[in-house]
Amino acid sequence: MAATMGETAPDFTLPGTGGTSYTLSSFRGNPVVIVFYPGDDSPVCTKQLNSYNNELSAFEGVGAQVLAISAQDIDSHESFASKYGFKFPLLADTDKAVATAYGTVGPLGFPRRSVFVVDGQGVIRYAHRAIAGLTFRPVDELIAAVEAAR
Repeated sequence: MAATMGETAPDFTLPGTGGTSYTLSSFRGNPVVIVFYPGDDSPVCTKQLNSYNNELSAFEGVGAQVLAISAQDIDSHESFASKYGFKFPLLADTDKAVATAYGTVGPLGFPRRSVFVVDGQGVIRYAHRAIAGLTFRPVDELIAAVEAAR
């Protein structure tokens, strides 16, 4: 059963860049923008994460933590993050358990580009799962979703 709007977001703990593990419930009290992306260093993913990184002050302005999740391992994430200077953590969901819980794994087992906004109480207030994954949700749409979740 995939996570849906209005439900409590499935909790998770995943290893992330910077040698830290991240647990979703540890961010309670603040909104979290969870970004599932297909892969490190792919053209659309790079453009998407750079867009969010360049506008990180907008996310910080509404008190939101950005967490980016894909199936690559930490070594891949560390290389990708250092190459582009991402200021939010990249989390390694190598067995795709978290992606599965959020319903972002496509029919062939590949993660779909998806974004969730989780409010400060841990409830999903926005969910977008891309079918093709050639585009991504713009920052202003995500900021509006965070503001609406307050």
